[in-house]
Amino acid sequence: MNRFRQQDNLLGQSNSFLEVLEHVSQVASLHKPVMIIGERGTGKELIAARLHYLSKRWDQSYVKLNCAALSENLLESELFGHESGAFTGASKRHEGRFERADGGSLFLDELANTSGLIQEKLLRVIEYGEFERVGGKSTIKVDTRLICATNEDLPTLAEKGEFRSDLLDRLAFDVITLPPLRERKEDILLLSENFAINMARDLEWELFSGFTRSAQETLLDYPWPGNIRELKNTVERSVYRSANAHIPVHNIILDPFKSPYRPISRVKTHDRVVNTDLHEQKSDDASSKTIPSNISNSRFPCDLKTLSNQFEIDLINKALKNSQFNQKKTAEMLGLTYHQLRGYLKKYNLLESTQ
Repeated sequence: MNRFRQQDNLLGQSNSFLEVLEHVSQVASLHKPVMIIGERGTGKELIAARLHYLSKRWDQSYVKLNCAALSENLLESELFGHESGAFTGASKRHEGRFERADGGSLFLDELANTSGLIQEKLLRVIEYGEFERVGGKSTIKVDTRLICATNEDLPTLAEKGEFRSDLLDRLAFDVITLPPLRERKEDILLLSENFAINMARDLEWELFSGFTRSAQETLLDYPWPGNIRELKNTVERSVYRSANAHIPVHNIILDPFKSPYRPISRVKTHDRVVNTDLHEQKSDDASSKTIPSNISNSRFPCDLKTLSNQFEIDLINKALKNSQFNQKKTAEMLGLTYHQLRGYLKKYNLLESTQ
């Protein structure tokens, strides 16, 4: 069984995860730019750091910057630096991230959020290894390896003209795509145990007594849209609230906002204000008792079988969403046995959406 360092949370034994680590090890030694693609919370920053520290530049600077956190002007200054007097408030020369990472690596997160101006200057640095500071005239040469990350589909953005195709070609010497946690079922309990043990240590407990079988099933059944980051928060919250080192954690708190006292949100429409109970979604409950629009709006002649099937699909999807994709709870909500629900999921090809 392959396991990895706990201090950087790169834990896993699933084939998809091990393939990523192998890919990282293979490309790390090169001086080429690398793209990291993945959903939020999948560990893109950890993979970027691994790329740097497995490279020949490991003892040089590793500099990071979130491109989504700054406006275009500030981002330009942070990346390329500025000269004294370049703009109001620029009282002295400022070295940008490319200069500070000279000889090492620069990690740019949320790259898809950059403007056309920034993309043009990035292209020049990648092609020629040179740029000018904001307000400067002299050319600065750097040897900086670029590692970029995004959760966007950059090829599609490039096709729409929302991202420079030539820049994408230069950046994508190689692309590492991280699997979401729902595709790493074998790693969920391994990661959960690691997060729980670390939380128990923070709480100064003498031990962690594990998870009950019911808690394990909850962890495995949930789709984790926020991936590893969401799993970590959920596990730490559940361990902390269990408040007993000698009793296994049985209650997995997926939604910290869930409460019978959750306030009612006032939602504005064009001509009126509607009260919406966020934790019960009363409007959804009421609508479930009426005829669906796809049926009530149907005209004859019609295909009864198609309409009936679509009604069942819509109802199952709604129940899955309300139960946070827990199949046992979904079956109870629909008055079905677990095996009956699985039959419907297979019939309508809905199993993948519940994984």
